[in-house]
Amino acid sequence: MTVLPLLDACPKRMEYGPCGGVGFDGSCEIDASHSCAFLPRGTVPWTGIDRATPVDPGPRTAAAAETLASLGTRPWVVADLPARALSVASIDSCAAVLAGEVDAVLAGDAGTARVQFPPAYRAHLLQRAGLRVWTGINMRDRNRVAIEGELAALAVEGVAGVHCVTGDHTRTGDRPDAAPVFDLDSTEAAALARAAGHVVSVAASPAAPPVDRRAARLREKLHAGADVCFVNHAGGAEPVRRFIDAVAAPVSYIPCVPVVVDHASADVLESFTTLVLPDGFLERVRSARDPRAEGIALAVALAEELLALPGVVGVNLSGGRDGGEESFAEAQAEIARRLR
Repeated sequence: MTVLPLLDACPKRMEYGPCGGVGFDGSCEIDASHSCAFLPRGTVPWTGIDRATPVDPGPRTAAAAETLASLGTRPWVVADLPARALSVASIDSCAAVLAGEVDAVLAGDAGTARVQFPPAYRAHLLQRAGLRVWTGINMRDRNRVAIEGELAALAVEGVAGVHCVTGDHTRTGDRPDAAPVFDLDSTEAAALARAAGHVVSVAASPAAPPVDRRAARLREKLHAGADVCFVNHAGGAEPVRRFIDAVAAPVSYIPCVPVVVDHASADVLESFTTLVLPDGFLERVRSARDPRAEGIALAVALAEELLALPGVVGVNLSGGRDGGEESFAEAQAEIARRLR
């Protein structure tokens, strides 16, 4: 018999938890005085969104078929979009730097700005600039109906992939006045995205508790319809290899590579308390005579190690900073050129 989680005990009302934000001490990322409600429970097996109305996988979109045909034939370099929220000019400027340099941009949520353009419109802006788009969509801001509408629009737009995340709670961002939705979680959204014909990616956080069940958690997301796993910062290539071995399932991996080119971008990554960077990574950049050159070199070296792992089809150049977005995009483009 399936034991359903206590939805009211999770601030994000997740059915298939936990999220990737569990503190290293097991605390809930929304309320550090409480433990994550999922820790004492076994991995929740995938049983669907609504048993009365099953979601069946649909045919792939043309863009999704192209992505699947390309992944694995050569390493992909996916760059986090560093543009300012609600700024078409910033999106255009960053796109001009990255177009022709990276295989896709991951255009998703941003912790520093909760109000952003809708996913399909942001994808439209980027693709008109010649970029392939891997669109992130969170469950915090939209109910199921709105998510289904976005997925339909993204299929028409022809995005390379859809990255499904449960998302950060509004209480942790710059708009705590906004009511969180969390009608679905990332696993349920993965099923909807697959039904809409997309290549579906999900995130995994191997370093976050419960570490021993993170591989099983990913396997349930694969059952729901995920094709690709973006592996959050886990401390280097060896921890990622161990995680891939533990999952032991057919899935394409795109691990995150930290891009740190100055003290500001180091502070951004350091603010995410549940990620693990390679030993001494930030210290080497901060203490370097030329932090930008050191950060680019470190990112290239780590990316090459990750790309050598079985199952890894690409890397995600992860990070950003407020101010100097175009300069950060130029660093991402330089890393991509060196990896080619």
